[in-house]
Amino acid sequence: MQHAPLWLLPALLGSLALAPLAQAATPLTLEQRMAALEARAAAAESRAAAAEQQARQTAAELARLKRSDPAIQASGPQPEASAPVLAARLADVEARQAALEKLGRSETKNPSKLTNGFSFNGYARSGLLIDDSLGGGRGGPYVTPAGSVGGAVGRLGNEDDTYMRIDLSKELHAENGTRSKFTVSIADGVETSNDWTAEESTLNVRQAYAALDHIAAFKGNPVLENATLWAGKRYDRDTFDIHWLDSDVVYLAGTGGGVYDLQFGEGWRSNFSLMGRDYGDFSAQGGNADVESYILTSNQFFDDGRWQWMFNAIGSNQNDTRRNAAGLTPADSGVHSMVAHHQKGFFGREGFFKTALLYGQGLGAEVKNLGSDGELLDDAQALRLALYGQTPLARGWRIAPSLLAEQSQDRYVGGDDYRWLTLNLRLAKEITSNFEMVYEMSWQTMDLDPMGYQQRNAVDGDFWKLTVAPTFKPDMGGFFTRPELRVFASLMDWSKELDDYSGSDAFGQDGFGAGGVWQFGVQMETWF
Repeated sequence: MQHAPLWLLPALLGSLALAPLAQAATPLTLEQRMAALEARAAAAESRAAAAEQQARQTAAELARLKRSDPAIQASGPQPEASAPVLAARLADVEARQAALEKLGRSETKNPSKLTNGFSFNGYARSGLLIDDSLGGGRGGPYVTPAGSVGGAVGRLGNEDDTYMRIDLSKELHAENGTRSKFTVSIADGVETSNDWTAEESTLNVRQAYAALDHIAAFKGNPVLENATLWAGKRYDRDTFDIHWLDSDVVYLAGTGGGVYDLQFGEGWRSNFSLMGRDYGDFSAQGGNADVESYILTSNQFFDDGRWQWMFNAIGSNQNDTRRNAAGLTPADSGVHSMVAHHQKGFFGREGFFKTALLYGQGLGAEVKNLGSDGELLDDAQALRLALYGQTPLARGWRIAPSLLAEQSQDRYVGGDDYRWLTLNLRLAKEITSNFEMVYEMSWQTMDLDPMGYQQRNAVDGDFWKLTVAPTFKPDMGGFFTRPELRVFASLMDWSKELDDYSGSDAFGQDGFGAGGVWQFGVQMETWF
């Protein structure tokens, strides 16, 4: 029986221990490094076990030879002297293994070196709109006179802009389990079709905030342990919209801070925040200063989020030092409330349906974009109703109906009155696994009496739109599968009286008057 010389074992063990370290010079991801670390640890344990087994076998063989060969007995204890050397080599392997484990732990604590925890999300649309005389098309979801007070109409085949928003986030995990996240959102929107749009660009940072969740100090507290703390510039996490109209149901945004997901009872969670906004400038000693407004928000969710009650108190103590466009003193405070029901399913069918009733007074009478309108009077009041949802209709068909209606009065001039209602219906028919026909029908009726505010005239009439849009997409997963590549044709018409609402809006301009307007185009829309 032949055995490897005992003095070769330390060299062999050393070379095996150094090999993984040489391979580690190539940059790897955290997952690859941790996998390699586990493999090295397992290999080191295996080598140590094998070395111990070999040492035992060698010692046993030497003992046997000593007993049978007097010459070996006379040679003294030199062979056994290699055992301490072997032990030293094994200790070196263990030290190297510990160093690798320490490296892995340090990288987990400092993930700024890593790509994990980074997310990239966004939304974008870009399209070309052409009228029936090969001129530039006109439109937009707020093209009608009612759009001046939030009356949106269907957006499909009615957009001629390029808009994009990019959300970049980075998560970090503390050793105690607390997770932090920083998010920045950059947005831009232009209507020009040119490739270089620096002069028209409205590039803007929409969000820049940080948040903490899984907070170690809150563990074990049933109210706080699921809470998220945040501060910075952002739009509210629980904002929701009617996509078909490009209209938020409610939109809360600004700079401030708050807490999400306090758990006060089973199926009941609460959000609270304080956000600030600016209304412009007012004269003050030493020059001009910003007119600040503040929105204190309570957002309550019951029955695991099916019911929502939102309340907002708005204050701007210096707003009454200004004059609105009608020369009147605007409000310095207001209240706003919303009750919403988020139905899981579409009346017993697959899909969803949402209902929201909103009311506002004073600065809260802008019931959608909370706290954004500093022109409103103390007596301003608004009531808005939103209904929308989507469901499969029949084999290969989907339907998404929506209704948005509002009545408001005493907004900017005492006695003014704005009433409008929009009905919208989007249909989709799947043709192949990547192609569908999409149809959208919109009707809006309005009765507006602005009492001369911004040289606007009283009008009463209707608007309607029909769009057909052959659409390509990666899969037939539903209305919200993106990206979509569309070509479209839209026919719009409205009551002639609406052309007289304002000299500064699109209606009544050359080539864009009542009697029927055809528009054509191509558009991309995506989100991820």
